[in-house]
Amino acid sequence: MSLKRSERTDRIAAIEALVCRDLGRKTQELIEASRGDFAAAAGSLAGASGVGLITGFFVPRGDAPAAETDGPVGTALLAAALAAFGVPARIAVDTPCVDAVRVAIDAAGGGVGVDEVGVDDRAGIERVARAWTQAGISHAIAIERCGRSVDGRPRNMRGVDVSPWTAPLDDLFLAGHWVRLGVGDGGNEIGMGKLPAGLIGRTVPNGALIASTTACDHLVVAGVSNWGAYGLMAALAVLRADWSPILARFLSAERDLAVTRAVVDKAGAIDGVSARREATVDGFGPEIHGALIDGLRRIAWPEAAD
Repeated sequence: MSLKRSERTDRIAAIEALVCRDLGRKTQELIEASRGDFAAAAGSLAGASGVGLITGFFVPRGDAPAAETDGPVGTALLAAALAAFGVPARIAVDTPCVDAVRVAIDAAGGGVGVDEVGVDDRAGIERVARAWTQAGISHAIAIERCGRSVDGRPRNMRGVDVSPWTAPLDDLFLAGHWVRLGVGDGGNEIGMGKLPAGLIGRTVPNGALIASTTACDHLVVAGVSNWGAYGLMAALAVLRADWSPILARFLSAERDLAVTRAVVDKAGAIDGVSARREATVDGFGPEIHGALIDGLRRIAWPEAAD
């Protein structure tokens, strides 16, 4: 059933309010500065003809350094949903995080290609950029992907230089004529360069050191980056009635937990906050993420609510 424009606007605003919240990282001013970009991102994505996604954030600490759970899970679910209703989707990721992405795609439902790039493989980035252009990619989405800071190095929230484990996929994000969407939760991710100069440095701990300088067309500052992906899925269900039934299959608490468990159990992914190998994301367990997704479902599909 087609919704009136005002109802679509109200639902998307409710989705943004649920997803874009400061969970203690001092990002509220970033959220306010990007207010309205969520709706623009969703509206643009609703017309995509092909989507290239970029994710993977390596955590070089803990007993077993590995890719973090935030990013691959949400990216895989969004990409698998896009592929299911006929929008070709590919995910670019560097070698240290590729296993987590491959496992996430399989657990999410498949149908998504993976473009692996070595950490120092500049030619690989150029190869993927050419392939995306030839494939007709119309939108590039970076989700929880560390971007380069003012000194050119990617840094985690602690200010640690993670370039030994991070290919400069900023170059891929910027390479084509596609619409660029950035999704992040801390200020150091690809896309955050769209924010006003100095804002991250003034508000986020270590902000002047970690702030990403890579900009985008539309920026989503979420409480958790996976939530940004889920918010876009819910918004697409509001905007595209023809996509809604398929999106409902992919956006569920059960599928989110299944994919999270898979990347932990099969790919050794770890929580980026705790650095522990457990089925949590940014320190939050499935009861938090599940409740968030249930809330999104009540907004996108109120007729199915209990």
